Amino acid sequence: MKNSIFRKTVLLLLFIVNFSFGQNLPLSKEAHISVLTCGLGNESYSFFGHTAIRVADPANNIDVVYNYGAFDFRTPNFVAKFAKGDLQYFVIAHSYSDFINEYNYEKRSVYEQELLVPQEAKQKLFDNLNSTLLSDERYYTYKFIDKNCTSMVVDIINKTLNEKVITKKGDTNMTYRSILFPYFDGHFYEKLGTSIIFGTKVDQLGTKIFLPFELKNSLEKTTFQNHALVGKSKTLLSFEKETPASWWNNAYSYIILLGFIILINKKFIDKIYLFILSLMGIFFVSMGFYSFHHELAMNYNVLLFSPLLLLLIVFSAIKNKKWTYRLALLHLILLLIYTLFIINKAHFFIVLPMLITSGFVLVRVAIRTKKRIPIII
Repeated sequence: MKNSIFRKTVLLLLFIVNFSFGQNLPLSKEAHISVLTCGLGNESYSFFGHTAIRVADPANNIDVVYNYGAFDFRTPNFVAKFAKGDLQYFVIAHSYSDFINEYNYEKRSVYEQELLVPQEAKQKLFDNLNSTLLSDERYYTYKFIDKNCTSMVVDIINKTLNEKVITKKGDTNMTYRSILFPYFDGHFYEKLGTSIIFGTKVDQLGTKIFLPFELKNSLEKTTFQNHALVGKSKTLLSFEKETPASWWNNAYSYIILLGFIILINKKFIDKIYLFILSLMGIFFVSMGFYSFHHELAMNYNVLLFSPLLLLLIVFSAIKNKKWTYRLALLHLILLLIYTLFIINKAHFFIVLPMLITSGFVLVRVAIRTKKRIPIII
């Protein structure tokens, strides 16, 4: 979803407010309000596309795009707030020309679906957008699934129509994790990263609209007052998404690296590998408690990335073979439980090489530290 900062925020709306002395500007009968769906990009903020609302009224010389995906990099403690999940996003308005030029520059497609609603509903939606833009309601706390640029558009349209008109159509039998996977084509390590940092929430069935193209597809199947809610989709910009090619950001480098760890069979390599897993486990557990992002809570992937691996390394370093052996066996049991738990999950095959590598390393550690049974002849 498009995460812009302030760039060229439109002053037109403020002019309208001043011109009308605080009164809502009446839209003409020529006014059109539409939902814009923007194509996928190769930057992390653009993997999933973007949603916005366009209000065009030639009679009043208005052509404005309302964008719920803005945040300010200048926010104090920006990174900490983003990680914690209390970073404030907000709605801004662009002129349509600036908005479309930006997507043309980024070579991302833009699709438009006009809302086929009565004039009074258009006016109410326009008024709601403006009142939100010029009040404290313009700010909201971003949530990956529950509150983002797409869900905010759904909410304000449903609020305007006084009923839950727009609901998810299709793919409601798929989990959020499964829905997300295709969006990472060409971005292997981003796919791996989201696979292991997300917890149980993304394994729930994806019954909510949270992605731009989910909204686009649902709008095409939505009716209001016994007719289609939107007109036929128009293509404003058309570009083929270029899937990036990288010598390192792919499954081959991942498998080669893990294969090296298995085949090299060196103690210090095994310890480095387990140390990295333990640090990731500590990070996952910390984020689960610290962050307000529900997607990061209840992360069962810590069975693979166990913080207790750090203890195994410590006991190994101080030559305590008894506890090194016990912890190696414990983590082999945890790997078995983890395998049984994720075998039907969308990310099973992407973590399988790491699971196999961990198994090899832990077996080696156990064999090295197990006391030999003396044979009496």
